[in-house]
Amino acid sequence: MTRAGPEFRWLLPSAVADPELPGDRARPRRTVRDWAVDLCAFLAAALIGMLTADALDKTPGYSDTLLLLDQLVGAAACCAVWLRRRRPVALAVALAAVSLVAPVATGAFLVALFSLAVHRPFKPVVLVVGAGAVLSSVFQPVLRPDPTTSWLTNAVVGTVLILLVTGWGMLVRSRRQLVVALRERAARAEAEAVLRAENAQRLAREAIAREMHDVLAHRLTLLSVHAGALEFRPGAPPAEVARAAGVIRDSAHEALQDLRQIIGVLRSPGEGADDRPQPTLATLDALVAESREAGMKVVLDSRVADTSGVPAATGRNAYRIAQEALTNARKHAPGAEVTVTVTGHPGQGLTVEVRNPAPPGPVPEVPGSGQGLIGLTERATLAGGRLRHGPGPDGSFTVAAWLPWPS
Repeated sequence: MTRAGPEFRWLLPSAVADPELPGDRARPRRTVRDWAVDLCAFLAAALIGMLTADALDKTPGYSDTLLLLDQLVGAAACCAVWLRRRRPVALAVALAAVSLVAPVATGAFLVALFSLAVHRPFKPVVLVVGAGAVLSSVFQPVLRPDPTTSWLTNAVVGTVLILLVTGWGMLVRSRRQLVVALRERAARAEAEAVLRAENAQRLAREAIAREMHDVLAHRLTLLSVHAGALEFRPGAPPAEVARAAGVIRDSAHEALQDLRQIIGVLRSPGEGADDRPQPTLATLDALVAESREAGMKVVLDSRVADTSGVPAATGRNAYRIAQEALTNARKHAPGAEVTVTVTGHPGQGLTVEVRNPAPPGPVPEVPGSGQGLIGLTERATLAGGRLRHGPGPDGSFTVAAWLPWPS
């Protein structure tokens, strides 16, 4: 349920039209409907007062002075009805006392009870209504008896009127509270939906960034390394230049293919995600071979007997971890021999360790985001595993990850 527009606000009670001012003691600005209801309440109190005054005037032995005083008190009570929204408890108590000695104020008292039931919670309503019922049924027939009816009739009629008016007011209050509660629930649900959408977008952005980094960092690092070699060795033999140019061309082509696949998945999230070829542990040999063709010294020590038995998700995470570790070794330890060790059994988990010694010479500056190891740690944690990385005392660097491999 949404908030009513400006063209419909005047049709609603102020307590419903202004949800920013919740609570029983708030003072929202009156709407056109409130003014109309207040006018009707004043007219109803005045009508009941005039009918009562007319009945008193026809009562034998009723003095004109006392009738005039009753009418003046009744008129003041009807005017006090305009304060029913601001001081419902005080007004109801005061009019209960006034109606004991001035029956013309009975209509204003009933209107005050209705307002009290609408604008205040159950406890004060019960107290005031109970006191009013006792006063109207016990004391008023004694102080101002009606000679045309019996005491029992006056007590029963007065009590029934009070209960009817109070029940009506409590019904109106419960309906308003239901409307406000539904509106708050709708607003809360809308806010939660916005938060869920924002969280989903954030997770999607993180997943896209992680996938882009994992897929393209390896290719672009090859491009950067070989382009830098060509830049700093302009007089290299033609065979080396041709081989480097071939690696650059192949890496650029593969990077373009990977980028096209990722963009295709982003354009059609529900299509092609399962058909896109995903790396597994079995394709780790191809990754090592590609790194060797790029000039790296890589030793692969795979102690997994059947790589096809590794779960697809576990194998893909192991591949990405090894890929990123090789990329970091290529950037920060060029020329060093890198060892990739893969071990594991079903039920014991899969361990991937990539270790490189200290670089044999100066390391050229290669641009990077510096977020690769953070992304690897997050990937391993999300897969239910763990990852550690850091330099050794001899200047080497090790990236080791353990991933779950259910039996």
